[in-house]
Amino acid sequence: MAPLTPYTYIQCPCSDASTLGRQADSNSPRSPDDDELDDRAFDPRAPRSNYSLYPLDYLNYCEDCQQIRCPRCVAEEIVTYFCPNCLFEVPSSNLKSEGNRCTRSCFQCPICIGPLSVTSIESPPDPSLLAAPDGAPAPHSGPYILTCSYCNWSSTEIGIKFDKSNSIHAQLVKLNNGGTTRLTAKEHRERRKEASQDRLAGPPSALAAAASNGGENNEELDLETQFANLKSFYQSQLADAAPGGSGLSSLNDLGFSSPTSLSRIMSLYTGGTVHNSRNKSRTGTMREALISDEGLQIASLDESAAIQHLHSIDYSETITTEQSTNQPPHLGEVHPHGTSRFASSLRPIPYLLRTKRSKRCPVCRHIISKPEAKVATTRFRIKLVASAYIPTITIRPLNIPSSSTPGTLPPLQPSQFILTFQNPRFETINVTLATPAKTPGRFSSKVTVLCPQFEIDANTDVWDEALKDTSDKTKLRRRGAAGDDGTHQAEAGKIWERGRNWVSIVVEVVPASLRLDLLEATAKEDEDVLEIPMFVRVEWEVDVGGDDVGTAPSRDKEQTEERELAYWCVLGLGRVGQA
Repeated sequence: MAPLTPYTYIQCPCSDASTLGRQADSNSPRSPDDDELDDRAFDPRAPRSNYSLYPLDYLNYCEDCQQIRCPRCVAEEIVTYFCPNCLFEVPSSNLKSEGNRCTRSCFQCPICIGPLSVTSIESPPDPSLLAAPDGAPAPHSGPYILTCSYCNWSSTEIGIKFDKSNSIHAQLVKLNNGGTTRLTAKEHRERRKEASQDRLAGPPSALAAAASNGGENNEELDLETQFANLKSFYQSQLADAAPGGSGLSSLNDLGFSSPTSLSRIMSLYTGGTVHNSRNKSRTGTMREALISDEGLQIASLDESAAIQHLHSIDYSETITTEQSTNQPPHLGEVHPHGTSRFASSLRPIPYLLRTKRSKRCPVCRHIISKPEAKVATTRFRIKLVASAYIPTITIRPLNIPSSSTPGTLPPLQPSQFILTFQNPRFETINVTLATPAKTPGRFSSKVTVLCPQFEIDANTDVWDEALKDTSDKTKLRRRGAAGDDGTHQAEAGKIWERGRNWVSIVVEVVPASLRLDLLEATAKEDEDVLEIPMFVRVEWEVDVGGDDVGTAPSRDKEQTEERELAYWCVLGLGRVGQA
């Protein structure tokens, strides 16, 4: 098994519902169950812990609540919509009609999802044979196609060509596979109306033949036309079924300022006696669609043509589940049951829009992160990351006994690790650490923090450390005691090393043996990973007397306020080897 790199995860307080509720209402009383949960050590192996532990780079910080916020507990708000290909901002009013797709000439290949480019299929004419001014070559004249530079797919495989090099999306909506023009629902009804008038004006034999064929019910409609017909049909049915005088059934009387709405509200207080006489009238029944103009689509369950086509092609010419899912419904092939099953019917895929989002604290609604509204920039107006407020913890081994397996921790033998805490704040902080004597789980390892309380200097300028006295700095760099062999040994109650804004301490662990009982033959997944839950408490003082309001003596007097932050973290030290 590969060795494990040491890591540090931070617990977000949102995983505890009671903690988040107390933050929302600070005046709420604490129950005895809450005190019992606070005294209980954090278990990194609990199933719920998988949803509360994050690396430090994934976390944000709320300055008002003074709490850590993870990606799961923040409230997101969309700032802007944009296309990832052309980087144009899309108004929110166009999202519902276009289905969160780019309406410009931005398309993806339906085979390999690569970007498609607009190319003219005619070679440009020779400039010497043209009478263009200044000898400039003539521009390309259509038709145009979409080509993929990765898999060499082009729109000619489905028989689609474009007259113009721009507004490809608008042209593609009006074209079916093969190059035929797709009729809108309105144009389809107009042509049906003209055809019915021609049949009525024709001889009686033609009218009788049309009636014997089932009228107009056997016509196949694409999904977009069928949905438009069904929508208009049911809207007319709802309007006809609702009587004009009823209160709740009429769609036109839903406005709050209408007389029927006011009467309906008054009936709630009078016991419902206002509309008793009107509600006795029975509403009209709604019928189903009968013709294609109303959205009727007769199912065709004959798959013999598709089966015969499958026998004549290779398996690679059929589409996969992912390719079928990526096909937009309103741009798919004209088929009574949706998209087809063959690669020859796949159409270009418009790019899905992306969003820029701002994040708010779920408790105080304070903005935690807000990007620039411009699509081309990656800067943030506000970005409160947790790494700028809480110490960064790094782990490196100090003294690990030799074991049979390199990169693992030998069981039942003490191993020492150096924990380095780096202060990102501009104030001096006091850190207090607490760990359980034995780690939770079936295999309990012993943990000892040699220096649980220490102070870290403020994050000042780098040149301030260079200007200090070299002799004083050397005394502060290492506090360990020297051994007989000249090497420095860790000492209880003293830090190991100190720098400008960081402090290193030593943690000693004795890994447990992974011997199992006779009833259990194998260990669970990642049960050999040594994880230490550690409670970190950070205290610092901030200056709150920076306002100019008040008298001169009060302004000169420095006013400080003590603040603290407490949270759980998990230290992953490595894998425990076999005995």
